[in-house]
Amino acid sequence: MQLFVTHSLWTENIMSRTSRIAGAVIAMAALAGSLAACGGDSLEKEKSGAATGSDSGSDKGSLVVGAASFTESKVLAELYARMLGDAGYSTSVTTVKNRELYEPSLEKGEIDVVPEYAATIAEFLNAKVNGASEAQKNPVASADAAATVAALEKLATPLGLKVLPPGDAVDQNAFAVTREFAEKNNLKTLSDLGRSKIKVRIAAGDECEVRPFCAPGLKKTYGIDVTGIDPKGVGTPQSKQAVKDGQDQLVLTTTTDAVLDTYGLVFLEDDKKLQNADNVLPVLNAKDAGSQDIADALGKLTGVLTTQDLAELNRKVDAERAKPADVAKEYLQGKGLIKK
Repeated sequence: MQLFVTHSLWTENIMSRTSRIAGAVIAMAALAGSLAACGGDSLEKEKSGAATGSDSGSDKGSLVVGAASFTESKVLAELYARMLGDAGYSTSVTTVKNRELYEPSLEKGEIDVVPEYAATIAEFLNAKVNGASEAQKNPVASADAAATVAALEKLATPLGLKVLPPGDAVDQNAFAVTREFAEKNNLKTLSDLGRSKIKVRIAAGDECEVRPFCAPGLKKTYGIDVTGIDPKGVGTPQSKQAVKDGQDQLVLTTTTDAVLDTYGLVFLEDDKKLQNADNVLPVLNAKDAGSQDIADALGKLTGVLTTQDLAELNRKVDAERAKPADVAKEYLQGKGLIKK
């Protein structure tokens, strides 16, 4: 998930998967300068929705949960904080602008745990450890979640970070068409679209034209006849409306987009696994938060949370204007993961 793109309206809670992986690599080239500009130790952080420990006390110590400045990350951070609070820790959520700032803070122990996305953080650390140009030549992330996490662990461990197992919840690039278009052309997968030989224009960010997981990948992997990009943004209302109105045929969004139905859109399955495995998983400071007790508490959530759950939580925050802390508490109570 690229944590340093500008978001608006619905896109505040999603990240462009097409720019995310490449962006993580490219942004590392400017990491030293950006941290120096902040004095090397400023988090540019704001406290939000602090979740305290369980009613029985917080004698296990305090933990800081980091969140990036978009809806989904804030929701995940609140879920983590409340799970840890229920396990007896005193917790607070700190929102940090982007990964370039919060990842070094995680290494230092200024932040104890963050919700992450396997492929994206793997490539970010790949660039940090091996250099941006080398990471571009030799990426470590793939559509194989197990292989991606194994590569991530090799990069994270020497930096003092601990990677917990991923779950089924995934937030990655996804492509959608109108339900009418799918039914008319018998489309269920991206392979179906490629075989149809239908010319399509994609409503997406302008970077889709060059990113390997967008237009070039659709052409190479699926044989889709992409005639152009309509630069209306990733998953924005404008992009989805353009497809609904027939101006474009395909929209780039993400798997946790919860409002497709309101535009009459449906996902086409990425049946050849073009997209990398951006499964949600916790990354922790190994020294301060590497205990099995913490891993067990977060693991309970990881084992339950699904992509559909995450989409619905995003919807409640963005469409219903609910607070991330409130939707997190309601979800966890509903799943029986925390005490009432």
